[in-house]
Amino acid sequence: MTGAAGKRRLGRGLEALLGPTTVAEARAEGSLTELPVDRLRPNRYQPRHAFDPAALAELAASMQSSGLLQPIVVRAVDGDQFELIAGERRWRAAQKLAWEKIPAVVRDVDDRTLLTLALVENLQRDALSPIDEARGYERLIGEFDLSQARVAELVGRDRSTVANALRLLNLPPVVQEMLHAGQLTTGHARALLGLADADRITNLARRTVEQQWSVREVEDLVRGTRPVTPTGRRRAMKPRAPEVRRLEETLRQRLQTDVRITTRGKSSGRLTINFYSHDDLARVLELILGEPFAG
Repeated sequence: MTGAAGKRRLGRGLEALLGPTTVAEARAEGSLTELPVDRLRPNRYQPRHAFDPAALAELAASMQSSGLLQPIVVRAVDGDQFELIAGERRWRAAQKLAWEKIPAVVRDVDDRTLLTLALVENLQRDALSPIDEARGYERLIGEFDLSQARVAELVGRDRSTVANALRLLNLPPVVQEMLHAGQLTTGHARALLGLADADRITNLARRTVEQQWSVREVEDLVRGTRPVTPTGRRRAMKPRAPEVRRLEETLRQRLQTDVRITTRGKSSGRLTINFYSHDDLARVLELILGEPFAG
């Protein structure tokens, strides 16, 4: 789950460690301090590997006009130095503005909590690529000997969501990079995992990007049920109504899987929701029904 759902499921212990949501709240509870910007360093477990320069410039402009509304969260390391727990974009924006000090809340956390909080902060803001998210889960499992179920509990996700994310790391590196760069969607990547051979996955991924094939077309190609034209290009498709595309995108974001709406006439049609494993089906059903599916 993402967005509000992710926040709702975040444990109170982690929520408390993330600190007050505003500078005013931190000041009221007595936890606010101001730290020299040059005594801070990035979170060594930061799962996010790219910061959009335009978005960073926009944040800096906002901070310049309105100040910092939400304090950064840090932990003390190496004497007078501090390591970021949450708020790296705010810290980078403060550097761009040449601020000498920045409002902060200091917390005492271990390495596992540091990685977990960094993951949670980015997941709640939908700031991670699918590959960054998967690598974050992989680090929690590998470096701290956690099960998939425990990782899911810590970050406020379903176990099937964590399992499906980790499957993406089975893709060839070049395909992982396409997914990380946004050239492929998670739906495309899951469909490609239906092929066993790395070269076939890579070739089909490249053709998918070149020809702009939909997830459904890739699924058909993987199953061998869709013929490809001699030029390798998609057959012309009937233009689809913008409101139908918007509804599909809304459902994709909510269900975190590929969704297709096929209309028949003015008031009927078919809704197709894809799943990629038994666990993934259970996850989708839980989102639709609002409770775990016991069937």
